[in-house]
Amino acid sequence: MKFPLTLPSPAKLNLFLHINGRLPNGYHELQTVFQFVDYGDTMTFEPRDDGEVILITEFDGVAHDDNLIVRAARLLQQHTGCQQGIQISIDKILPMGGGIGGGSSNAATVLLACNYIWNTKLPLEELAQLGLQLGADVPVFVHGKATFAEGVGEKFTDVDPEQPWYLIVYPSVHVNTGTIFNHPDLPRSTAKLVSTDIKPNELGNDCQQLVAKTYPQVEKALRWLLEYAPSKLTGTGSCVFAPFQTQQQAHQALLDLPEPMTGFVAKGCNTSPLHTALQQQQ
Repeated sequence: MKFPLTLPSPAKLNLFLHINGRLPNGYHELQTVFQFVDYGDTMTFEPRDDGEVILITEFDGVAHDDNLIVRAARLLQQHTGCQQGIQISIDKILPMGGGIGGGSSNAATVLLACNYIWNTKLPLEELAQLGLQLGADVPVFVHGKATFAEGVGEKFTDVDPEQPWYLIVYPSVHVNTGTIFNHPDLPRSTAKLVSTDIKPNELGNDCQQLVAKTYPQVEKALRWLLEYAPSKLTGTGSCVFAPFQTQQQAHQALLDLPEPMTGFVAKGCNTSPLHTALQQQQ
C-alpha cells in the first residue's frame, strides 16, 4: 500500500424525494433514489503510529474535534479498538448546505479509507450502521451503489437508473435541513411506492415547493435551468440539477449560468467513484 493515499469523496443526487410520514421520534419516513456523480472533494490519508487523528485542513467556523471527518475516524477507532492513527487533508470543492451530501460523503470516505488502511476489516453493512451515528446520509455513501432508500434513509434496495450527464447548479445560498424538515408547510403524507420499478425522472421532490418559496435564489435557479432541461431540487437543496444526453449539451448550458450562481457538469454513476478507486487499490 502506497502513501499518501488519495481518494474521491463524491457528491450525490436525490433523483426524487417523497416524505411519507413523521415518526414519534421526530424523524421523517422517506422514499428516495440516491445516485452518485463523478465530481466531489478529494481526500488524502497517511497513517500515524501514535493513534492521533489529525485533520490538517482547517474549516472556517468548525473546531478540529467537532469536524465530521475527525469524528468518523475516532468512531472507527473506538468501535474496533484500533491503536493506529491517521493524518487527513481535503481539497474541498463541494458547497456546504447544498443537498449533495458533501459532509456525509467526507465521513463515509474516512470510514472506508481507515477501514482499509488500518486493516480493521469491518464489512460494509457494519460500517454503514456505524455511519448512521454520524448522519442519515452517511450509510448510502458507505454502501456505494445507486439505491432506492426507505425508512429514515437506512433501508436500501439497489437500482439501476439511467446515468446521464447532469448540470448541477449551486444558487449561492445555504439551506438548513432542520428548518425545512420542521416547517409546518412541508408535505408529509405522500403515499408510499410499493415497487422499486420506477422512473425517478417522473417523480418529484416533496421539499422543492417549500424550499423555492423560502429561498428565492433556489426558485430562480430552478426557473433558469428549466429553460434547458427538466430541473429538480436535490435533497433539501440548495443545489438543483437537470439531466442532459451529452456532456457537451450540459457544458453549453453551464456557459450561460447567471452570476452569482455557480455550477458543474458531472456524469451520473450507479457505483460510487470512491468504491471504484478502492477496488483499484486492492
